[in-house]
Amino acid sequence: MKVPKATNRHCPFCKKHTEHKVTQTKRKNPSSLKFGSKYRARSRGQARGFGSLGRYSKPAISKFKMTGRKQSKKTDFRYECKECKKIHVQKKGIRAKKVELV
Repeated sequence: MKVPKATNRHCPFCKKHTEHKVTQTKRKNPSSLKFGSKYRARSRGQARGFGSLGRYSKPAISKFKMTGRKQSKKTDFRYECKECKKIHVQKKGIRAKKVELV
C-alpha cells in the first residue's frame, strides 16, 4: 500500500482543509493499568465481574476455525497540519502487510 507523504485533509483545529504531513507510528497495545481499562474498572466495581471465577465453565472449544495470529497489522497514520502544526490521528486503520510513504 503506497501512501503520499502529504495530503489535503480537513484539520479539526483550523476547521478548514489544509495540507497535512503524513507519518506512520507503531500501534501500541493498550495497557491494563490505564485509566479507562476494563481491568481497573472491574477492580473498582464499575464494569461487569471477572466471569464465573472458574466454577461453571464449559470445556474449551478444541476445533475452532479462526486460530492463529492475523496476517497483517492495521495502519496507524498521524496527520500534522502544516498551518497550525497540530497532529490528529486517522479514525480507523486499514489492514495492510506493507505500507510505503511515497
